[in-house]
Amino acid sequence: MAILSTNLDYFIVDVFTETPLAGNPLAVVLNTCGLATDRMQAIAREFNLSETTFIERRPAAVERAEGVRVRIFTAREELPFAGHPTLGTASVLRTIAPEACERDTVTLAGDTVTLALKVGPVPVRFAPDAADSGAIFGEMTQREPEFGAEMDPTEVAPLLGLAREDLDPALPPQVVSTGTPFAIVVLRSLEALQRLKVDQERATPWLRERGARWFYVLAPNPVQDQDGTKCQNEDGAKHQSQCPTQWCARMQFYGGEDPATGSAAGCAISYLVARGAAPSGVRVHVRQGVEIGRPSDLFLSAIEVFARVADVRVAGSTVLVAKGQLFLP
Repeated sequence: MAILSTNLDYFIVDVFTETPLAGNPLAVVLNTCGLATDRMQAIAREFNLSETTFIERRPAAVERAEGVRVRIFTAREELPFAGHPTLGTASVLRTIAPEACERDTVTLAGDTVTLALKVGPVPVRFAPDAADSGAIFGEMTQREPEFGAEMDPTEVAPLLGLAREDLDPALPPQVVSTGTPFAIVVLRSLEALQRLKVDQERATPWLRERGARWFYVLAPNPVQDQDGTKCQNEDGAKHQSQCPTQWCARMQFYGGEDPATGSAAGCAISYLVARGAAPSGVRVHVRQGVEIGRPSDLFLSAIEVFARVADVRVAGSTVLVAKGQLFLP
């Protein structure tokens, strides 16, 4: 029998929710410096969650200058950036396990934890009272968006299992990236969103050819249409129609569905603000994961200044579900 020689602490948290067993689950593995990439991938397969993160601690001076190094893995591959792993891992560092993570050496600027990801540093801000027990609300600032090619709605619709008429004609599908590129698609109705069924076998190569990884599909939430905010053009003129401040979203991938997709949400708010479909500088509420029994709440904002979208923020709560140890030979 193999001798157990390495014990790694881990935490399971649910992200973009205040309620355990909702939102998007995440495994956070601590103190993994020296752990080989293939071991990280094997551990991610063992957890078999949407993502698993690995915290690689470094000297305090390095962390203060660059952030806490974190690597993100799905059960299949390493990702340069993902939203709920960023928010969840920062929450573990900030309040859930400060003693296990030696919080005094964490990169803190006031109430901000900075993660050093493969796309670069990503700051996550917390309220001053975030150390209180219960759900922890944090807000990450993502990279400024890069806008890629628009897509033909007549090609996109069948890949989504929908009709061309289900897509909003005023908002053409487009590739957007704030670290991970998604094809943002806006539908006319929540009813159409509920019929979404991405043909992964056909969609995957089609998307890769156009520089995107997955579809992120949204529809305005009809319950709150009366609460929409007047949108504003860069010249200060108001649109005649209201911009919804509440949306519903879905992201199907790997033959399944993601309960909450923070990286795609940053792309989505960038797209909506750039297109005048969401108000600049106003927090928008996105509901995701309802169809799979993992309701998630994402809070998004971005600003548009002189036709440029910036200050892309994605926020939500994280709650601790479990903790334990990995015993590795």
